[in-house]
Amino acid sequence: MISQSMRNTLLLAAGVLVAGGALAAGADLGNTTKQATNWVAIAMFAGFVAITLGITKWAAARTKSAADFYTAGGGITGFQNGLAIAGDYMSAASFLGISGLVFANGFDGLIFSIGWLVGWPVITFLMAERLRNLGKFTFADVAAYRFAQVPMRSFAATGSLVVVAFYMIAQMVGAGQLIKVLFGLEYTVAVIIVGVLMMCYVLFGGMTATTWVQIIKAIMLLTGATFMALAVLFQFGFNPEALFAKAVEVHSKHQAIMAPGALIKDPVSAISVGMALMFGTAGLPHILMRFFTVPSAKEARKSVGWATTWIGYFYILTFIIGFGAIVMLTQDPAAYYVPKMVDGVQAVGADGKPVWDGLRGGGNMAAIHLANAVGGNVFLGFISAVAFATILAVVAGLTLSGASAVSHDLYATVFKHGNADSASELRVSKMTTVCLGIIAVFLGIAFEKENVAYMVMLAFAIACSANFPVLFMSVLWKDCTTKGAVAGGVVGLVLSVGLTILSASVWEAVLKNPKGSAWFPYSSPALFSMTAAFAVIYLVSKMDNSAQAKLERSLYPAQKVRSETGLGAATASGH
Repeated sequence: MISQSMRNTLLLAAGVLVAGGALAAGADLGNTTKQATNWVAIAMFAGFVAITLGITKWAAARTKSAADFYTAGGGITGFQNGLAIAGDYMSAASFLGISGLVFANGFDGLIFSIGWLVGWPVITFLMAERLRNLGKFTFADVAAYRFAQVPMRSFAATGSLVVVAFYMIAQMVGAGQLIKVLFGLEYTVAVIIVGVLMMCYVLFGGMTATTWVQIIKAIMLLTGATFMALAVLFQFGFNPEALFAKAVEVHSKHQAIMAPGALIKDPVSAISVGMALMFGTAGLPHILMRFFTVPSAKEARKSVGWATTWIGYFYILTFIIGFGAIVMLTQDPAAYYVPKMVDGVQAVGADGKPVWDGLRGGGNMAAIHLANAVGGNVFLGFISAVAFATILAVVAGLTLSGASAVSHDLYATVFKHGNADSASELRVSKMTTVCLGIIAVFLGIAFEKENVAYMVMLAFAIACSANFPVLFMSVLWKDCTTKGAVAGGVVGLVLSVGLTILSASVWEAVLKNPKGSAWFPYSSPALFSMTAAFAVIYLVSKMDNSAQAKLERSLYPAQKVRSETGLGAATASGH
């Protein structure tokens, strides 16, 4: 049984996560209690695995080169890639976390979904086309286009691997905790299953298999969420106003659930969290990598359009699901809530009614319990299978981006100085995939009882403070230099990690220091670390008058032409 304070912490943590990755069900669920084995859920998940392993076998026959492995040969259409991006981004925390936030706090839950969603126009107008025209396999291709390769790629690969590592640990812990609740399987078994399946998808099928796993998962998640939202609205004659009015009536906070301010009260934290949500997306390596899977810049733009459409639609659904859970679960507390026990007897309030101690499985199980309320055990099994598939799809994307950072950026460019052939690069990718999979399983088991919420917050802080400023300035500012980009990126990386450690989420919750002793008082370091990264890039670049800096500035016009026209960009066949 999870305490009230822990539930509140987990709910807030889930909101600050992404997307995504997004995001970690482990941070959502905490140290959960194993439930009875749900054979319907296990059967549906087995069906998903069978289909996706069949796709992996088909993809393996098509994965012959490094280009096939990293980017599916650049042969994914804009519509398919948009659906795959949505599948990569709509994580367990997006689904369970936002609906749980809305269930607990009402309107405030929408703040986080809006924050994640508005990051996509940034990618659409500033990044998508330029990424596709300048890059080949990883975002380091873009950031290092006119710069010294070794320092830029070393930094970019480090930034990618750090983001992937923190994100991956949280996902693996999330998988174990989520499956313990939904399927009734042991934590260790669930973590090993995720690790083995993820290695199979990536090792044999590469980007082609990963893309189709993400597409199938996105379709399943959108279908399930649509059914739940329609089932809720059907109860109120498809009148959202009636739904909200009933929620206000039955929720313990009443009218307060329709007003902001319950989660983040100080403006600095609000701005900082908003920056992390918006700009972190544009620095996530597994999201940026997807833009190299399409044959042209036009398809890259189209894929962002479709991704934004599906993700926006999904977040509307989670809002309805959250309010539906308020109405339907509170009406039947005996079925979905844990009784508050005092001396072995359920407590009774002053009004003579039984007192309940939160949802079974924790606050972020609202969507799962609602699935049972509207569709019975079969639909509960389907949604449980979707939640597991969600983690698998995100982990596969993370693994592929980590493997590409090691093999393409470090091995082929830094160690081999661009002289590695496709076969050796592909071999290193697959070796890295196995290593990442094994490490992820061990770390997932090691962190079973830890509060991992800060890891996903840290992944997004690093993405927006290190990766995004370097990518943004290298592509859009003519005076940016290697020294400036690397110095700014390192400052962003160090500050985001340092301030996160000094914040309450780590200093107090993980390191067990006294409450109120945290050195950094805000919810996210993004406002400070991202601003510092941009400032250092600007100042160091301006002060850099070396011959190398002059050469890099002289190369900007050619980079700009290619980034905006696609002249000389890699084609699907040579991609």
